[in-house]
Amino acid sequence: MRAFIFPGQGSQSVGMGVALAAASPHAREVFQEVDEALGQHLSKLMAEGPESDLTLTENAQPAIMANAIATLRVLEREGNVRLVDKADFVAGHSLGEYTALCAAGALDLATTARLLKLRGQAMQAAVPVGEGAMAAILGADRDKAQAIADAAAEGEVCTVANDNDPSQVVISGARAAIERAIPLAKEMGAKRAILLPVSAPFHCPLMQPAADAMAEALAEVSLQAPLVPVYANVTAAPVADPATIVSLLVEQVTGMVRWRESVLAMVAGGVHDFVEIGGKVLAPMVKRSAPDATATSVVTMDDIEALLKAL
Repeated sequence: MRAFIFPGQGSQSVGMGVALAAASPHAREVFQEVDEALGQHLSKLMAEGPESDLTLTENAQPAIMANAIATLRVLEREGNVRLVDKADFVAGHSLGEYTALCAAGALDLATTARLLKLRGQAMQAAVPVGEGAMAAILGADRDKAQAIADAAAEGEVCTVANDNDPSQVVISGARAAIERAIPLAKEMGAKRAILLPVSAPFHCPLMQPAADAMAEALAEVSLQAPLVPVYANVTAAPVADPATIVSLLVEQVTGMVRWRESVLAMVAGGVHDFVEIGGKVLAPMVKRSAPDATATSVVTMDDIEALLKAL
């Protein structure tokens, strides 16, 4: 069995999608449709930068989605394959869950772009700049990372945000608490802790205003049943019911991204082949959680051609 997986924030870079757009009209169509949906020349920002603008959450989220869907569209149209025939499940990391839903036909491309733009704006607005932070705890599992977060909290929000793989867990919360956690991490047995270059404390209770905004936006959206089940970040379990998916997307804004558990659950469900579409971040995480699985990153036209031969 096979899962198509889609990357989250941090996988953006200036120049993303340029070679793909030059090589394929199908990729260009995706970028143009996203530009029109947003009323913004996002594809130009993706191609030329500046990096500081591309990194802004409201731009990075739709850009990463657009790049992944463009990659998938080229694979499907030029390779004459359909996701539903080649994937048993889809999953995405944080914003990548929206990409996965778009890929599986639950959301159309324009709606996905607008939702992610709003999600980025709402997450940025939820906490004033400088008041929240995130840090990666390396060489610690989730229990140890949560113990570090609890010790650093001192009454402030500080919790596990992303359980990525057995050796990388991200914590999120009030900046002062995260800064206390960094030296504590080593004292408590982690290899090290690194402050992440993010503009807001994602996936923690401080994001509640953004969750409220997404609940309102998603209530107006027609979300269809996906062609294949989606493994949800907050439950690490497959879901196909539209109303449940909407509820979980709202919960995801403040909830933990249970990526390690999702990978293990997919493996337990029979998945042995993971294909990361539009990024090179998740495949290494998959291998650290499930060393016996195959995990491929598909970014370039050469990657697409190699995947088509393997499918």
